[in-house]
Amino acid sequence: MASREQKIEALLEPTIEALGFELWGLEYLSQGRHTILRLYIDGENGVTVDDCAEVSRHVSGVMDVEDPITGEYTLEVSSPGVDRLLFRLDHYPMYVGEWIELRLRTPFEGRRKFKGTLKGIEGEDVVVQVDDHEFLLPHSAIERAQVRPRL
Repeated sequence: MASREQKIEALLEPTIEALGFELWGLEYLSQGRHTILRLYIDGENGVTVDDCAEVSRHVSGVMDVEDPITGEYTLEVSSPGVDRLLFRLDHYPMYVGEWIELRLRTPFEGRRKFKGTLKGIEGEDVVVQVDDHEFLLPHSAIERAQVRPRL
């Protein structure tokens, strides 16, 4: 069974692609009665504020008609930015060699947070070098992954 995020992504992706953008990922954040649907879009030439506004207008129309979220919510459309979240396994290879922060759903070897260099992908696992130790972390266990550019 598909998650709420997957259903919303499948609903909105065709509209976003028709506008010339890629749906990089989405976050569905529900905190009590306050819900946020945050979409991250990317484009060949980057993303402007006007691009975000245009996507927001079109997505709002789809959301109003299809009504996949019960109750009130706030829609946010944003560029993924340089410190982007990584949502899908196919996002990771583009950032091999970069500093990455990962948070797991459940502890692995006694910890949930990992900060280190992204070494690559092995099957369905993300390989992260933390100090002198390499960890193979199942992608399905990753709650949040974010690229952190070194300044």
